Amino acid sequence: MKIIILGAGRIGESVAGTLVSERNDITVIDTDAARLRELEERFELRGVVGSGIEPEVLIEAGARDCDMLIACAAQDETNLVCCKIAHQVFGIPTRIARIRSNAFKDDSPLMGKDGFAVDRVICPEESLTRYIGKLVEYPEALQVREFAGGLACLVSVRAVAGAPLVRHSIAELRKYVPDADMRIVAIYRRLDNEPDRFIVCEGQTLIEPGDEVFVLSAREHLQQVLSALHRYDRAEHREVQRIMIAGGGRVGLRLARQLLETGRNYQIKVLERNHPRCVQLASELPSRVLVLNGDGTDEDLLEDEDIEHIDLFLALTSDDEDNIMASLLAKRLGAQRVLALINRRSYADLMHGTQIDIALSPAQTMLGELLAFVRQGDVQAVHSLRRGVAEALEIVARGDRKTSRVVGRKISDIPLPKGAQFGLVMRGLPEAGEEAATPAQVIIARGDTVIESDDHVVIFVPRKRQLRDVEKLFRVSATFF
Repeated sequence: MKIIILGAGRIGESVAGTLVSERNDITVIDTDAARLRELEERFELRGVVGSGIEPEVLIEAGARDCDMLIACAAQDETNLVCCKIAHQVFGIPTRIARIRSNAFKDDSPLMGKDGFAVDRVICPEESLTRYIGKLVEYPEALQVREFAGGLACLVSVRAVAGAPLVRHSIAELRKYVPDADMRIVAIYRRLDNEPDRFIVCEGQTLIEPGDEVFVLSAREHLQQVLSALHRYDRAEHREVQRIMIAGGGRVGLRLARQLLETGRNYQIKVLERNHPRCVQLASELPSRVLVLNGDGTDEDLLEDEDIEHIDLFLALTSDDEDNIMASLLAKRLGAQRVLALINRRSYADLMHGTQIDIALSPAQTMLGELLAFVRQGDVQAVHSLRRGVAEALEIVARGDRKTSRVVGRKISDIPLPKGAQFGLVMRGLPEAGEEAATPAQVIIARGDTVIESDDHVVIFVPRKRQLRDVEKLFRVSATFF
């Protein structure tokens, strides 16, 4: 697929790196020539220096035969105008725009063909706060990813000694946790002085303390899944109530508002070092949110604000180093759980598995929304995992036994790439715009499960290069026998 990316910032870089690795033809437009040279040295892509709202620049980038435009420049206005020109002048089939403003949504008439002609609006801050909200709801989880509009979820959780499933094999799952209907699809084992090792999940595979376990289940079973792997005594479960947010920028403000909208009795403190910004935050947030003028790396301030009683500390400034130091300090001073927002992927890799419970990359949280547009066939959702190494995708099975390699066949007879796992089958989901005649079913994928036409199938893929093979399996062929 030939794709033009407008903007070589952090989001543009992450998107370009991911799409290049999938053998797409990528061209990046930016006004910063030095930045483009840096990307050209790191990735197999082409850079074009100039403004993305100028037709001549778009022509140089290959807009005349382009399949997709992803406009993720710093300014909303630039992205909107670029999409309009891409549609009206060049007829680029798919146009995606990064938009920060709340005034522009996917269903807004302004986004239609007669408006700015944007097929999909992507807001990294919204994706990020929505994702953090799931981690607040399920504090034991390292990741929470949704499928079928939240009907099913994939969670990753750190196995803790004493939990029911820990030090037992996957085959013993039903024996020790009979009430939790789940499918363990991957285990990453922590090793001294080595990268985490991927463990293929088979019946005899043991779950060890410290393992990062990826589990698929229906949403209503998530709490049981977390209990089975992370804690032994449910009576000790401590819901998140006291939250401290270091950084009152766009993300911090949006998250505070989102948490308040849930109606739960959260006690929220926001730390912001810029005094005028503090005044603005205090005027925009309800009085029950305490806004403090201070720095998240100030040890005295954290102690004065009872950091040892904080259930979740969130470092959400725009500075990676500050977020890392604030999180490490908060953890040392007694915060129950800490999350650091880290833009640089190399930093996030270094922090993974340290005292920082969750090192979160903003770009990774929104990549799945973009990848769903790039994937071929009936891909409904894509989630990038393990900092882009693995993926979980929701794909629809089409056709019948004569035209499909999967429909009408048992899962045990379908040849997935090595290490890839069928996780869930969701049956009875309505098509877009339709209403469901009967409640949808979430079926745990087992060897004797037969795939039916229009089933939504969730598959875990440990290596991105295997994605093409998975997609080929689900393609419908008029002559397949």
